[in-house]
Amino acid sequence: MRLTALVAFLGFVVTTMAQAGDYAVGQIWSYRTRPGEEASHVIIDKIERNSTLGQIYHVTLRGVRMKNLNMSSGFQDLLPHLPLAKESLDKSVTALIGAGKADPEFLDGYREWKTAFDAGKAGVWKASLKQIVGTLEKAINP
Repeated sequence: MRLTALVAFLGFVVTTMAQAGDYAVGQIWSYRTRPGEEASHVIIDKIERNSTLGQIYHVTLRGVRMKNLNMSSGFQDLLPHLPLAKESLDKSVTALIGAGKADPEFLDGYREWKTAFDAGKAGVWKASLKQIVGTLEKAINP
């Protein structure tokens, strides 16, 4: 009985690890969220290769509950564009929950980032998504 449970557990771990490394445009992932944001998810919008940084993953976060005093509700539920290193996704995602298309909301932010990146004035996030949301929340609410 114990051996069967161990084999099943190891199979789950190996499957989860394999899934987490195989990212594709349009995938929707759950991730390790802040309390109260459990319904939030990440959509992979674009993957590009950079000779210095490797793969850059451009993602949208939907369903966050980020305090933003500039919004009439006082909260923001969408982060339309975040440029991430693979390590950020690897330490954040928990399960592949769907697949579809890139979220069109990301394009404006991507274009702005790309211009700044090409000029050497922007980079990519390496922190977990949970940490990124917290950092952005602190930055926009002095």
